[in-house]
Amino acid sequence: MNASMLSYILLSCVLLSVQAQKCQVSEIIRYTNHLLKESPLSCPCSETAASPCSCLPIPEPGHELACFVDGTGYMLEKNLASNRVLRMINRSFQTQLDRNLCESLARGQKCQYKTKGNVRTFLNEILKTYQAIKKQSV
Repeated sequence: MNASMLSYILLSCVLLSVQAQKCQVSEIIRYTNHLLKESPLSCPCSETAASPCSCLPIPEPGHELACFVDGTGYMLEKNLASNRVLRMINRSFQTQLDRNLCESLARGQKCQYKTKGNVRTFLNEILKTYQAIKKQSV
């Protein structure tokens, strides 16, 4: 392996690590796990009433932050989880979106999705997204 290849690999690792910090990966994973622990068992997505079965957007790639802001905002509005933790995670998503801190998750300010899922499915989508970023940065 030559020196230029090694420096490229080191730079790539540093950039991925910086992205993980800007995306607040550890905090999001911790908050999401907390919300999943208090979330009831899975139920079919239902548009009828605000409940753990409420339908929330499962984002298209590149539109995660906008959908995470919308979904957690809806959960806050309808008191679907711990307000303190939900407020922190919603604020974190909004900051990342406003400041374009986590570029791979924010190609647009508008939530784009093809499917919806219940609260548990939505939270698992957040967890999966941020775990993938964490895995890339290690």
